[in-house]
Parts: sequence; structure tokens; C-alpha cells
Amino acid sequence: MKFPAMRAGVGVVLTGVLSAGVVFPAQAATRVVGVDVSNWTGDVDWESVADGGARFAYVHATEGLDYKNPRFAAQFGGAGDAGIYRGAYHFAQPHESGGAEQADFFVRNGGRWAADGKTLPGVLDVEDNPYKNRNGLDHCYGLDQDEMVKWIGDFAKRYKARTHRDVVIYTTTAWWRSCTGDAKGFGRNPLWLARWGDEVGPLPASWSKHTFWQSAEKGNHAGGEDRFHGTATQLRRLALPPISYRVTGQAVRRNAYTVTVANTGPRPVTELSVYGRTFGGNRLVTVPKACRKSATVLRCTIGSIAPGRAVRITLGTKPKAGGSVGIHLKVGSVKLTLRGAAG
Repeated sequence: MKFPAMRAGVGVVLTGVLSAGVVFPAQAATRVVGVDVSNWTGDVDWESVADGGARFAYVHATEGLDYKNPRFAAQFGGAGDAGIYRGAYHFAQPHESGGAEQADFFVRNGGRWAADGKTLPGVLDVEDNPYKNRNGLDHCYGLDQDEMVKWIGDFAKRYKARTHRDVVIYTTTAWWRSCTGDAKGFGRNPLWLARWGDEVGPLPASWSKHTFWQSAEKGNHAGGEDRFHGTATQLRRLALPPISYRVTGQAVRRNAYTVTVANTGPRPVTELSVYGRTFGGNRLVTVPKACRKSATVLRCTIGSIAPGRAVRITLGTKPKAGGSVGIHLKVGSVKLTLRGAAG
């Protein structure tokens, strides 16, 4: 691989991952089945569910700003103890409060994602208003299409900010078209489509593919019948995505360089190696205290970068007069070259 060069004052942005098996070979989708449960499901024999072939489960955690499933801890924990990937879902009540507030309530009461290898990202369940007789509102909870799109967007943004995961959106195509105007701006969020029958059918406009499909209200196991649109390996990756980071480099001046490493994923970046070698008679003078250097070689280890955070390395050099100078760098799996202006 060649080092991408940069001119003084111009930045280079590259991305990297730190996970084995990041690129999956093409595989035919298998029938990975799962269930969704709530307080109404009652106590669940999770060992029997696992023995019956279920690989994942979503558990109702919260609703609006005042309901918490009293069986959530037992259901969520039981699924994990049985070796089933588990996640939590929030039943939206858009007329009661803002989307961000309900996302906070969800995260505080079971919806927080954990990098434990068995927890799936949370779900926003947004569908027909089931309480029309109680609240007197239509199937869109009294919100117009623009208001509903904003509400869902606020929930999704707050959930991402709190967990660094994109919330899964559970809905039906008919409801999405009617209540959001078939909004197209949610393609980053995995789709869990509810459509009972033998075919998935048409999808809402935001998505070209679905991630989960609820094909029946009642399955062979506890709760509803659900399928994951992918392989068991891909389901595992959804629960525990690879570590990812972005590397930005800049030659600030002929004798000064910066490298910024930003964690772009939901998991901490740990023990990331940084190696550099100057060229063109460029000699290292100042480096961070945590780094080691000789006249031409830089070695650092970044201990940890939390999700959403970044670390900057600033280097000072003493370049020779004239000619091309700079430094070749390798940050984890990313290679780049920072080249100072000719002297």
C-alpha cells in the first residue's frame, strides 16, 4: 500500500477497524429466528426458547414516560443467561412528550446498549395508536407528518448520543406512509418491519432492505415470531460491531504536525499503536510524554479512546533546509504521510 501524501495545511482523513473478520464473504441468508416479548407474555422458559432454535429476543422495556415493564429484568436477563442475543424496545407515545425525553427514559430503564457481545441495539416501536378509545386521538397520535418525522428524528438522535448506536425502528409500511409521509431520512437506522404473512412486502421509503421482520403476532415460541435478515455471524456483528476509528493528519507547518484519532464506533478503542518515521532529513524534537522517539522514529501506544472522543498527537521537528520533508505514519491499520512545504 502506498502512503497517501499531503501538502502543508491540507488534512488527510482515513478510517480503520480493529476487529478480526471485519469483511464477511458473501453468504446466503439463513433463517435466523427470534422472539419479542412483553409483560403480557408472562414468565418465559428461555432454555426452552433457545432449544427451539431462537437466536435473539427483544423485550419490551418502556412506554411513554411512565411505564416500565415489571418483568423486564427477568425476561432480559433470562434471555442472556440462555445464550440468546437480547435487546430492549420502547413503545412510542409521541403525543405525551418529546422524542428526546422518551429516548432518555428508555436508556435509563433498560434501553442502554452494552458491549458485552450479547446485547442488541435498542428499538423504537412506532406504529398505530392502540389507545384511541382512551386518548381520543387518531392512528398518528394527533401529530401531522412533519411533527411525527421530527419526533422520530429527535428520539433517534438522542438515543445515538447516549449509546453510540443507531436505534432500530419497528414499524409497518402502511403506518410509515400515512403518518410520516413515507419519510426517507432514516436509512441509517436498521428496520424492523411488522407484516404478518409469508412475504415481507414493500418497504417504507427510507429503506432498501430490512434487518428484522415480525411475520406473525404469535410464533412457535414465547411472544411474536421474528426473523433476522442475515446470517448468525451478521447477527453477532450487530450485537458487537467492530472497533472503528478515524485518523486525521495535518502538516501545520514545515516543522509541526498533528495527528488526531477519533473513535467513530460504539466501543472503546484500546491499545492503539502509532509508529512514525521521518524522511528528508527531518528530525523529531518534541513528542507527547507518552511516546518514545529517536531522531527519526516515533513510537506511541494510545491506551484508550472512549466512544465519541478523540486524541491528538502533536509533533515538533527540526527539518533540514530545502527539499521535501515530512513523516510516514502508521496508526493501527491506517497508513498516511504528512509532507511539509518545501523549504
